Amino acid sequence: MADHLPYVASPGTLRTMLERMRDSILPEKFTGEFVETKLKMKGGSARSTIPFIRKMNLVQSDGTPTELYKEFRNKSKSGYAIAKATKIVYKDLFEQNEYAYELSDEELLGLIIQITGSEEQASATKLTVQTFKVLKEFADFEEVPEEESKVAPETSSYSPLAQYQYPQSLGGSTEESINLSYTINLNLPATTNIEVFNAIFKSLKENLLKI
Repeated sequence: MADHLPYVASPGTLRTMLERMRDSILPEKFTGEFVETKLKMKGGSARSTIPFIRKMNLVQSDGTPTELYKEFRNKSKSGYAIAKATKIVYKDLFEQNEYAYELSDEELLGLIIQITGSEEQASATKLTVQTFKVLKEFADFEEVPEEESKVAPETSSYSPLAQYQYPQSLGGSTEESINLSYTINLNLPATTNIEVFNAIFKSLKENLLKI
């Protein structure tokens, strides 16, 4: 049983910070100064949110942005990146229920209480629920990155061997003719273009089967 799950004291500040991180420049170091000068977020609540950003694996302990941070700024991968970050920071939740992001507020609250042993009315419990819900606003747990969904080009792979048997009769029309057969193996290209197959079989018929 975990003593507690990560949360921020101001979920609204976390929401604003993530929005500005996504839309702002990529810093060399994610520091309090960067948060104040570039993200335009001042005060204790903003600074106290920085450790949570580290827990999400968006920045390293020295403030260097991670690859996950870079993916978050990429609009085509942003939702996937935060979904991954959410699973990192709330590992204990997802170990109990891999579809924790689909839980209702009541079910999520119950799971948090189950894991932490905390009281329902405790501020830490409520803030954990709210923090998790903020991350869900940015996350897309169903998204598949573009490079993972690409299909290999048609010319790069082949289907299994196609086998054909062609009977052949030797000895003319005599009753004692000898029946032989031979097998032709073809490597067919992985394509859905029927014209390609038509051309292959036409050539086969015209050039190989007239023996």
